[in-house]
Amino acid sequence: MKFTKMHGLGNDYVYVNCLKERIENPPAAARFVSDRHFGIGSDGLILINPSDKADFEMEMYNTDGSRSEMCGNGIRCVAKYVYDYGLTDKTSISVETLGGIKRLDLTVKNGKAELIKVDMGRPELAAERIPIDTDHPLHKVIDEPIDVDGVIYRMTGISMGNPHAVVFVEDVKGLEIEKIGPGFENHERFPHRINTEFVRVFNRKTIEMRVWERGAGETMACGTGACAAAAACILNGLTEDQVTVRLPGGELQIEWDRKKDRIYMTGPAVTVFDGEIDLPDMK
Repeated sequence: MKFTKMHGLGNDYVYVNCLKERIENPPAAARFVSDRHFGIGSDGLILINPSDKADFEMEMYNTDGSRSEMCGNGIRCVAKYVYDYGLTDKTSISVETLGGIKRLDLTVKNGKAELIKVDMGRPELAAERIPIDTDHPLHKVIDEPIDVDGVIYRMTGISMGNPHAVVFVEDVKGLEIEKIGPGFENHERFPHRINTEFVRVFNRKTIEMRVWERGAGETMACGTGACAAAAACILNGLTEDQVTVRLPGGELQIEWDRKKDRIYMTGPAVTVFDGEIDLPDMK
């Protein structure tokens, strides 16, 4: 299997051009290639497929082989891949995902896509569409208490094509996320599990965030999570509508256009290396 290792702010994936390659068992392949000791090492596997609805399709799998609807960092790398490797010459493209069709604008420098702006769509706030179990399915979960392993937190629920719970904390860097994250991910109120963002607000234009992603654990960055975190800050009256989100892997610029009710994410994408690997029997 020929592949390309790429990352968006350290959120790294193995990318495969499935216009040329064929993966028989993507969940098993994701588990194999993601292993940082016996595989390539990544936060998951992303397949770039043809699409009859958009320019391309992004098919994404986590390190545990589970499939995810969307990945903001991953989709920026998809845009860079298809441009840099000559699959398209367009600087505005559409990509089909399980979270809907996303539209991306590429900033090109020296013949390579360097910065990508993604129209991430409308944030979904209704509990049943995130989903979060509640007595009122159309209720918005904003600053609502939740008991996780005997500790009461306050969460704001948002879907960016995939489910997020945003929790505000005073100390992001010192947070024992490895202990707290799994309790959120597998909590009974989240029927599809959850991505959890732990956020500290610096000022009205800047926030800091760490993320525990379902099926992957802590990652260096999460694009959909950054969008959810920014939206949660705005909903709770903590920031302006344009926010710089600081993550362990770097910064993303997030804007919620309230008139259009669309969230836009702008950030980099980086190619690490190309390679080829023999996949074991995965039947």
